[in-house]
Amino acid sequence: MDAWVSQGAAELIGRQRTRLPLPLALVLGMTSILGWGQTGVEGRDLMVPKEQTTTEFEPTETPSLDVQQKGVPQSLFTWIKMARGYEVEWDTFGRKGWFTQDPRLKPIAPGTTVFTPDTPAVYIVFEVAPLEDPAQFAAQVFAIGPDGKTSDAVIVQDSLEVPGHERYGFLELKKPSSQWPQGKYVVKIYITSLGQQPFHAVNQVGTMRFAVTDQPSGDVPPPASDSSTR
Repeated sequence: MDAWVSQGAAELIGRQRTRLPLPLALVLGMTSILGWGQTGVEGRDLMVPKEQTTTEFEPTETPSLDVQQKGVPQSLFTWIKMARGYEVEWDTFGRKGWFTQDPRLKPIAPGTTVFTPDTPAVYIVFEVAPLEDPAQFAAQVFAIGPDGKTSDAVIVQDSLEVPGHERYGFLELKKPSSQWPQGKYVVKIYITSLGQQPFHAVNQVGTMRFAVTDQPSGDVPPPASDSSTR
């Protein structure tokens, strides 16, 4: 083999009519041998491709806003309550008649989750941390079927624009017709910047649930005689 290498290197040197050092000639000879040997062997992929499997994301579940721990904010909410209505607690600047631009809202019968079919509206009252920029809060109501699956049809929805540096707001989910159909419902809560689509899935921050029945419940406070309207 050494003789063959020397002969190949000599021929190469003769063709190029260039005087090369012996080490370089040996390297060129070995390169030609390896090249010749590889031409007779089929290329083989050392990394055998694996069979592609179907990968799907699991459904994303947003947190429930029904159960809250005191002093633990959820999303942007300092607190959020489902209620039968709300009251306005006007603050003053030390002189009667001088009202704040951000009145404090107090939910009526907070924590109510069971309503009668003739309930005019279900309210969601909340407080958020002071906002640097205006934001839009929204809610959509969906029926839950007997099989536990949520319908795709929106029963009712509402949205509210909260100016910057304000903290309180409410969403008013009015009955869709003369009465609420009896059953269970889920409310999807959304928060987004002004000018964006409020009811986009990426803007959903949580859910709340309630039920409508004509059977009185001991856990449900009596309806308020009057409630404020926007």
